[in-house]
Amino acid sequence: MPVEGRKCNLCGKPLISELELCLSCRKGEYRSFDRLWVLFPYTGKYRKLLTEYKFRKNLSLANFFAEKLLAILDEPGLQDAVLVPVPPRPGKIKENGWDQVDTLVTRLVHLKKGITVNRCLKRRKSKVQKLLTRTERLENLKGRIYIRGNPPKTTLIIDDVVTTGSTMEVCASVLKQNGAEKVYGVCLFYD
Repeated sequence: MPVEGRKCNLCGKPLISELELCLSCRKGEYRSFDRLWVLFPYTGKYRKLLTEYKFRKNLSLANFFAEKLLAILDEPGLQDAVLVPVPPRPGKIKENGWDQVDTLVTRLVHLKKGITVNRCLKRRKSKVQKLLTRTERLENLKGRIYIRGNPPKTTLIIDDVVTTGSTMEVCASVLKQNGAEKVYGVCLFYD
């Protein structure tokens, strides 16, 4: 079950105060995305879910995750959003045999008619993000995420895990620099 209760109006993580933004977002760091939704904490049984899906290729979980994401697609402002999956590292599909984010997006399209997908974001070779700090992650992706074609005016970036937010930030920034007006994001898990 997705995390219930009040969530930060910017990063989507659960709130522990009466304010509308979490402590991290209140620090005033600029974010290119307009809002982020997250479903599950990346701990305990939820961490096992992602491991089963991402590393053990339990594709039936794509249906489970896609069904949970459908509720977010009904949020105000997202009805006309075009899904933009975070692009995989070059060579990832060859190494792993698949891309879990793209599979999730494909399942969403099958579950709900009228969803539009634009795979306009591309990625040049870079280091693996999970081994880096937030500052290193931002630097690692600088100039590595780029766009092909024109981005949709309203986009919903899809990713599996948000840790520092740097991947989402770089993707949103590239989209906005190239003409997107509203950029939202959704991640299955937050760390």
